Amino acid sequence: MSECRVGTKGRVTDMQMKASYRNRVLDLGLTPGTEIEVVRKALLGDPIVIRFRGYQMGFRRSDVKGIQIETGN
Repeated sequence: MSECRVGTKGRVTDMQMKASYRNRVLDLGLTPGTEIEVVRKALLGDPIVIRFRGYQMGFRRSDVKGIQIETGN
């Protein structure tokens, strides 16, 4: 997901990250099968703002590298 462009929409298919961070993200509602949209990226690509389940949240690029998505393209 860290390489997606602004406006990219997709569905989370896999999450490979440290267990402690994965649990935190799962608690926020970002689970496999969740539809997401990349809303904004800073100039250097960090942070990345994504929309899911009706709200927006910013993530560090390094934190979302392990989140795999399937795009509709």
